[in-house]
Amino acid sequence: MMNFASIDNENNGNYLKLLSIVSKLSALFSDSSIPYIHYRIIENIFCKCFNASNLSRSDTAFDAKYNSIGIGLKTFICNSNNSSEKIAEFNQLSKDIQNFRGQKLAEKLAEYRNARIELANRTYGISESLYHIVARQEKKLILFETDYRPINVDNIRIVKGNDKSLHFEDGQNIYSYNHSKSTLFRKFTIPQNHYLLDIEIIQDPYNLLLGLFEDRILQPANNTLTKGIDYVILPLYSTKKRIVCPKSVLNQWNAAGRKRNVGEVYIPIPTIIHRKYPDFFPNRDASFNLKVPTNEILSAKLCQDNRKALMTNPNRALSDWLLRKVLQLAEGELATIEKLDILGFDSVIIQKHDNENFSIDIMKTNSYNNFIQSDLPY
Repeated sequence: MMNFASIDNENNGNYLKLLSIVSKLSALFSDSSIPYIHYRIIENIFCKCFNASNLSRSDTAFDAKYNSIGIGLKTFICNSNNSSEKIAEFNQLSKDIQNFRGQKLAEKLAEYRNARIELANRTYGISESLYHIVARQEKKLILFETDYRPINVDNIRIVKGNDKSLHFEDGQNIYSYNHSKSTLFRKFTIPQNHYLLDIEIIQDPYNLLLGLFEDRILQPANNTLTKGIDYVILPLYSTKKRIVCPKSVLNQWNAAGRKRNVGEVYIPIPTIIHRKYPDFFPNRDASFNLKVPTNEILSAKLCQDNRKALMTNPNRALSDWLLRKVLQLAEGELATIEKLDILGFDSVIIQKHDNENFSIDIMKTNSYNNFIQSDLPY
């Protein structure tokens, strides 16, 4: 199995160095002797040092893509040789899941978990996957890789269960599910062949930082994304009822009035998007490039009254990507909010690179609501 600590050492890289530096500054955030590293820092350092694509924003099954490998990145305190850590949340599906117990519940959880792994594989062109773990103990980091497999539904065995939780295994890994939090956990065990990084936490990081920045001219960040200027988030459903309309939007091909191509779809642009961010999109019928996560470029434009629909030319290019590849819907099969909830997304992010070049990616459930209801950076 690939070992990123070894790769970093062999290439005289900066991954281990940056992990060590950040860990040494732990006293900024905690008085514990266990290094403090926020999981977002791990994601960003990993992607920078290994030139990996950062997938964490979409909140799909993987946090990064290294070549064609999907990477699950985790950091956690581990005071023994193992720890159970969250691998999936099913809040939007809790009403459905609560109807199951025991073996049926484990099988349903496996179905949903595996569907999200397969979604990420399709969306990002991933052919294999693994976890890269940064476990934290007193004055040290422990790095290792482990498998990232779908749950083997045919081999599920219940270990124990009650009204609060369910524990099961599939011959490969041990899982637990918390009913009240609708959260699935997996046990991660530190192997014998792990990589150990000793950490000496700096007693007074404040003076260090003051010295680093004193009398220095530093380059301001110019690659940060500004809401409404660099990106917007759009819903894939009706914002009035949170349903996918059976005869419009993703199901426009099913609309009445005339015979339509089975690939006729559009992504809705709510009026509030144009009102709050009037200069984000081009004018109606002005073509622009729209790159999907696997780097294919579609020709897109805004259509209909008030520029309320994002479509592609040919129109089926959008349906081939979103309906066939991402959602795995057959021709003539309706898109539904239930399908989106199972896969864990109901929105897309449109990122603007310049007036003629945009990109699109899926976004986790409730992303549009969070985007439109908050003026904080996303």
